[in-house]
Amino acid sequence: MTQHQDQPLHPVIITGLSGGGLSTAAKIFEDKGYFVSQNLPPQLILELVGMSTAKDSPVSRLAVVTDVRARKFNGSLMNTISEIKKLGFAPFILYLEARDDVLIRRFDSVRRTHPLQDGDTLQHGIEREREALEPVRDIADVIIDTTNQSVHDLRRSIEASIGELATGKQHVTLESFGFKHGSPRDADIVLDVRFLPNPYWVPELREFRGVDKPVSDYVLSREDAEPFIDNFVRLLSSTLEGYQHEGKDFITVGVGCTGGHHRSVAVAEEIGRRLQQKPRLEVNVLHRDLCRN
Repeated sequence: MTQHQDQPLHPVIITGLSGGGLSTAAKIFEDKGYFVSQNLPPQLILELVGMSTAKDSPVSRLAVVTDVRARKFNGSLMNTISEIKKLGFAPFILYLEARDDVLIRRFDSVRRTHPLQDGDTLQHGIEREREALEPVRDIADVIIDTTNQSVHDLRRSIEASIGELATGKQHVTLESFGFKHGSPRDADIVLDVRFLPNPYWVPELREFRGVDKPVSDYVLSREDAEPFIDNFVRLLSSTLEGYQHEGKDFITVGVGCTGGHHRSVAVAEEIGRRLQQKPRLEVNVLHRDLCRN
């Protein structure tokens, strides 16, 4: 099936910080059946989109990877995105990043220099890149912080975020986490459920997790749990139209407790269950720290 037969092309632009996981993301998209081209300068991205929309094009799904090295060529990624929109297509921008200390560790492990290091420290190169890419980050559809993610975690995050890039739908990702491991930097909204009693201190519940019925029942039966969930679902529902008007169809909600094992997991699952009942909404639930000590 080609895009001109049944559906419009949604070019995926994968970008972000060097060391943030761009190559891994490219492999994930290839596995999902995308034609993936890496390290393209801005002008060639536009040409590739044009070629992919030709009547005889064999490409129905296109993803391109571009990073700060493309600055050496004429044109800018921001201008290219605008030109793609003028052609009548809606590019999906996936931005990957990580904490500075993690990026430094990744560069050290492969003995590479940063493309913007220019004889300075690696930290200076990372800072320059963050500044250079800030305009693209601001318009990204989805931002994924890969700081604490394995390759498998990144695959799950990407699959949850992009779905099938269905038109006319908004996508909400609920991500449980533990505050002791740091809050997710890619979350648009963060909920703190540490006000609920912690099942960890109930001996018969300690070894279970929030996806298990005994813990879920315990957490959701607490007096303050249902009003909190009701209020948040109403609050989020009231903002969806505004988000869509502003072109934001991908929303990530972080739900945190102390370790990310019990309360946040149970609450994220319940919020996800309720949101899934709403029309024109695609909901995914992830548990970042469920198996982490």
